[in-house]
Order: sequence, then structure tokens, then C-alpha cells
Amino acid sequence: MYKLIVIRESLTWSEALRYCRQNHVDLVSVHSEEIQRRVMNVVKRASTAEVWMGLRYSRILGIWFWVSGETVCYQNWAPGNGTSEEDCEDAVRSGAVQSGGDQRWISRPEHHKLNFICSRY
Repeated sequence: MYKLIVIRESLTWSEALRYCRQNHVDLVSVHSEEIQRRVMNVVKRASTAEVWMGLRYSRILGIWFWVSGETVCYQNWAPGNGTSEEDCEDAVRSGAVQSGGDQRWISRPEHHKLNFICSRY
């Protein structure tokens, strides 16, 4: 089982992905309720209201996918997020988790600078 670590540095989604892959394993993929619970435990340590996960939107395929390759079966979207209506915006969308409240997933333009969660062994 891998560990989760919150990086309290604000980077774009691509920078966060590179950081995790160079220093740990990857940006976290939340493909079960159990991992979501673990994310909820660590995300409170973040200094930003939203925290990047390894979730990315493919405009070409019209689907969300985890960078680890898992399909997005388990979902925990906040209302109005994760839908296809967001296609109208130019920015590439990536997935973040709220660090407060009920810690649901939200879709954000990938150039936003947020803390992020890496997985490591």
C-alpha cells in the first residue's frame, strides 16, 4: 500500500505531476472510497483551498482519467463538476480535491497553482 503526502507548494497541474514523478511515484489516483478517505485525512494539511490530484480531462475522448491508468469508476464530484458543459472553456481541465468542507472533487483549469498530493511507497 502506498503512502500519501501533501506537498505545500503551489504549482500548476503539470508542474505538480512532474514533481511527484521525480520525487515520489505519481500524483494520487483516487479509485476507491478507501483511498478517498485517506486523501481526506491528509488534505487538511494543505495551505490552499483546493489540492491537485492525478485526474485529467481528455477533450478528444470526452472523459476524465487518472494519470495512473485506472478508469474513473469511483467518483466524488462536487455538484456541477466533472460534467461535459465545461468543454466551452479553453483551458485544459484537471481534477482537484477541496481541502475543507466535504472534500469533494472539483474541476479546475490546469494553470491554477495549488498544493498537491503525491503517492509514494
